[in-house]
Amino acid sequence: MSVDRWDLSNKIERYVPGEDLLALQPGRIVELEGPAGFGLTRLGYRMLADPSRRAPVVALDVRGWMSPLAAWEAGVERDRLVVVRCPEPRSWVQVAAALCEGVKAVFAEVPAGVRDSDIRKLAALARARSVRMALRPLKGGLTTGVSYLRLRSVEVAWTGPEAGRGRLTGRRLVLEASGKGMAGMTRLIEVEEEGENTLRVVSGLVAGEAGRAAG
Repeated sequence: MSVDRWDLSNKIERYVPGEDLLALQPGRIVELEGPAGFGLTRLGYRMLADPSRRAPVVALDVRGWMSPLAAWEAGVERDRLVVVRCPEPRSWVQVAAALCEGVKAVFAEVPAGVRDSDIRKLAALARARSVRMALRPLKGGLTTGVSYLRLRSVEVAWTGPEAGRGRLTGRRLVLEASGKGMAGMTRLIEVEEEGENTLRVVSGLVAGEAGRAAG
């Protein structure tokens, strides 16, 4: 899938968060929305990295794409990662709810076909159990009012691979951030990744010429 370069130089705003924007918070849902190939799975892994230093964490895999190696490279502790595969919408709801009863941090893909009412119940359970949760809907977005922070991918650019080959040495994601976590405002921010497990919010930068997204 080809990714076009957008001129966002006059639109990316400086964001100075009171807390780390990329850190999952107890009971607050982070929504990661966007097409495949825009680095959202990597971002979800990175959000599990800090919680994994204290307790087991879970990646709930719908497409069969999640790789423990990629999660480890993103900073998740090797002996504290559990990958659960569940592609069926009905089973997914039950599995996700069970995970909220047993662990304190979850990054979950959300399959198409899950009812909005079930998502709301899951969010309420996560709040009640103080679970740190990032949800990655595979089609569309989450129903209104579920997510505390919504991060929608706008653009991706990277350095390293040439003609689709080579080692990834850096990546920049432009994200649209909105929701209660942004005090009700909508802003474009940029996340810069260098090396294997360094990921940070930066400001005043524009994504460079994009390559070709895959995955």
